[in-house]
Amino acid sequence: MRKVLLLAVILIFSVSHFAQNAPTGFDLTNYGVKIEPDRRLMVVMASLEAAGLDTPLAAEGEKFRRKLKSDLQGLSPELRQKLVIFVEQYKRRHPKATTAELIAPFVSMAYTLSPAPDFADPARATDLPGDLLEVLDFAPLVREFYLASIRAKLDEYVKEYQTAGDNLRPSAVEMVSQLLDYLHTRPELTYIEKIKTQTKDAKGKKTLEKTEVRERTRRFFIVPEMLASKGTINFINAGDDYFAIVPPDTDLASSEVRRAYLQFVIDPLVLKNGKDVSAMRDGIKTLLDERRKNNADISPDVFLAVARSLVAAIDARQIEFDKTRIATAQARRKIDRMKTVDEKKSVSAELARFKKSLADETALQLSEAYERGAVLSFYFADQLKGLEDSGFDIAGSLREIILSLDPTKEANRFAQFAEARKNALAAREERRKKSGSGEMIIENPVTKRLLEIDQLTKTKNYAEAEKQLKQLLEANPSESRVYYNLGRVVSLSAEGITDTEARKLRLRQAKVAYENVLRSATPQTDAALVSLSYVAVARIYEFFGESAYAIKIYEAAIKIGNVTDGAYTEAIAARERLMKEQ
Repeated sequence: MRKVLLLAVILIFSVSHFAQNAPTGFDLTNYGVKIEPDRRLMVVMASLEAAGLDTPLAAEGEKFRRKLKSDLQGLSPELRQKLVIFVEQYKRRHPKATTAELIAPFVSMAYTLSPAPDFADPARATDLPGDLLEVLDFAPLVREFYLASIRAKLDEYVKEYQTAGDNLRPSAVEMVSQLLDYLHTRPELTYIEKIKTQTKDAKGKKTLEKTEVRERTRRFFIVPEMLASKGTINFINAGDDYFAIVPPDTDLASSEVRRAYLQFVIDPLVLKNGKDVSAMRDGIKTLLDERRKNNADISPDVFLAVARSLVAAIDARQIEFDKTRIATAQARRKIDRMKTVDEKKSVSAELARFKKSLADETALQLSEAYERGAVLSFYFADQLKGLEDSGFDIAGSLREIILSLDPTKEANRFAQFAEARKNALAAREERRKKSGSGEMIIENPVTKRLLEIDQLTKTKNYAEAEKQLKQLLEANPSESRVYYNLGRVVSLSAEGITDTEARKLRLRQAKVAYENVLRSATPQTDAALVSLSYVAVARIYEFFGESAYAIKIYEAAIKIGNVTDGAYTEAIAARERLMKEQ
């Protein structure tokens, strides 16, 4: 049992130094996230396909569409005609709507229906928004379509959708870990509601008032949908449940799902600070009224403005913070290799330009959010800067942030960043022309290849990742990062091996790769990489029962010191644990 646990530790510890993933054992449900298809949505989207609503799909979606069309060949012409007529009439009423805009209310309608196989209408349809009410009469056709066509095939389709969902898991883990690490928080997965009720006493004369405490569960669903428009994310908030509907093969970590998940995290925090937000109501409303002069579609809801502003600020700042941190670390290593003062100054100047371009892009993103009604986005972005390195939980800091707000100072924020917006727009156009960003963080060809190979590792294609790393090693025999990533991939591949001797062989091969990092290290080699490699080797020796030698290797890692992104803390904890066991 001890060796099994140690193997798990080795696998969890083996994270990429340049494209770090969350541990193999990262359980998304601990953070409120479930990835699963929704049968209601599947049937609604299939019925729209039968109605001839042609949407651009991802490659996996196109493949599924061909299969669906083949399966629907026997659909009765009468039913198909009814579907077509409904959709065509809806399109005529909305001639300027894009395909994604046409589909959106049908997606929302799917989530008002009861679960399969009934797909019953909602009990109180009058409470639904107008655009949804307009398509609610499509629901009877959905039920008829289900019974007449794909009922027998639905379970088979669900399996395909589940496979698509499994492929989304690595990027979901990356997204959740990135955002929560940045905020130093965990989402609130339950909501306690106090409800006052009135009852009569035993004699029926006196009215007694009681307070009931109800606990509700909050969940965030990532819903794979084969027939979702390529590049389009639909987001639905139904009570305590949040749904992000995504096409297959979506990179969630760089998609609009980020903002949807942030909304899930932020909403209860804003609600908890409701009294303080209410105290700022007049000032925030003034800002909203000014924006509504240009865009009447902006909601006048003050609480919604606060939540959306927080989400926009976190989304923009997290990206800038992460890219700045990586670029700074790479520039520092690059400077260490430079021989002359001028060369070092050149790298520093390049880093400064890159950081300015990131700041300009952040300003543009915040400006775009401001125009959509997130009138406090600039303020919250400034406040987040003070939390990024402090380690303070956003949940515990939000009240102070809200109380420090002076809405009058936010009125001119948009104008203050005019120059930054201009620069960022020009940079976006330049990237569009070049069809690539040329960002500093991927300028090194070895780094770029490691990031590409890491995508194979995320999908657990360890054999191909190992093959490509060995090819990269042939071209770069002295590159420590390649050895480290090779050790990591080989370690991860051992996870699925049940044969004890075969597993030991793979771990020995991983050990050799990690040891090659140490052999090839020079004074210019990243100290964090050396620290990580020492601890990886020590854990493998520990797995093989050589605790005394493992302690010595942990001590070598400790001597390097508490370097950024290193394994100093892990080394101390492991050494102390082993010494107690002796």
